[in-house]
Amino acid sequence: MLKAKTLQKTRIALALIVATLCIGGLLGLFYPIKIFDLNIAPLIQSSITSFTIFSGILIAFLLLLTLLFGRIYCSTICPLGLLQELYLLIFHRKKLPTQKSSSIKYFIAAIAFGTLLGGTAYFMRLIDPYSIFGSAISGTTYGITIIVIIALLTWFKGRYFCTNICPVGTLLGLIARHSIYKLQIDKDSCVACGLCTQKCPSGCIDFKNKTINNETCIKCFRCLTLCHNGGISYKREKSQKSNTSLNFGRRRFLIGAGALAVLAVAYKSGVKLGDNVVKKLKNVLLPPGAGNTKDFANKCLNCNLCVANCPMKIIQKADEEFPVVHIKYQKSFCDYNCHKCSEVCPSGAIQRLTLKEKRHTQIGLATINIDSCIQCGLCVMECPRSAITKEQGDFPKVDADKCIGCGACQAVCPVSAIKVQALETQKTLKQ
Repeated sequence: MLKAKTLQKTRIALALIVATLCIGGLLGLFYPIKIFDLNIAPLIQSSITSFTIFSGILIAFLLLLTLLFGRIYCSTICPLGLLQELYLLIFHRKKLPTQKSSSIKYFIAAIAFGTLLGGTAYFMRLIDPYSIFGSAISGTTYGITIIVIIALLTWFKGRYFCTNICPVGTLLGLIARHSIYKLQIDKDSCVACGLCTQKCPSGCIDFKNKTINNETCIKCFRCLTLCHNGGISYKREKSQKSNTSLNFGRRRFLIGAGALAVLAVAYKSGVKLGDNVVKKLKNVLLPPGAGNTKDFANKCLNCNLCVANCPMKIIQKADEEFPVVHIKYQKSFCDYNCHKCSEVCPSGAIQRLTLKEKRHTQIGLATINIDSCIQCGLCVMECPRSAITKEQGDFPKVDADKCIGCGACQAVCPVSAIKVQALETQKTLKQ
């Protein structure tokens, strides 16, 4: 029993650390450890857009972790999973409702990952747990609505979102089915009291048949501490051969074939969907490192981590006008000495730029309306790159080879005679 309690306490301690890092990062309080780089969806997205050895190592680590120990990710690393843990503590239900594993989850995952591989994160950001959590924490209507729905789902069905809806959970579940360490019921020790089944948040325990579905099990280890007779163990053990009927095997084959077909269709649909998304992104200022409007619209997961961590508060959340995060200079400008958004983005939508690279990345171009300009020269003094010059008695002039579109001149202009025009594709300036 001591080992079981130690295992659960260790899992809870790690989950609390991860939760603190997640909340702190998404609220912009601190971001000392990039815990979001370990979230599956942004990690896969980052690897698709710009694969690095480091991202490959992280993916391999998470897959190996799942192959060894099962869905530890869902109970310890996933921020939305941790939120559902909190829901269960608040609700404190004596008996959790039973739930069945639905085949629909394979088709949801096929659509999500298919469109992602096809070139757009549009569908993924609507259902990915990391994106939903970030969207809710930042106060978007969509994020809060989904969080409320998941809260209701948790009350009625426990961790149903994790076991039957979440595409990341489905992917990890397929791996966890073959994990080396599994939760097992000792048929000789089990007295079939049903306590483990009543308290299982993922509904994966069948105490009558004395089996555990390790595909949907999220490894919260609650059952280990509940069983007073030591009837449940977490160990390396060969799977027992089951008398699987031919019909069940045929059904699984048909579901798998159907999901693969959906994946292929979703992959092809990803390109068309991406083109439709980008139509709303004309003349939009994007964070340095976003590249171009089309790529960014289809890479951004709308987690709003960049929004929360921008010290100048110029990065805005997606709205009815623009479906992804974007820059607005009405109240401030992009600090020449800051590249925070580039540092925190886990999905690769905003490329990791050094401060020097950011200072040479042109996201827009300042234009001066001479009909409004009063020739005060404040823009000349404020420009960090000396891109604006002014001769005595003349109007200021903007050097397109130096201006990066930071908006400092627009912010300081007392008569609003300067406006930064967005570039469809960002450029790297030589000077």
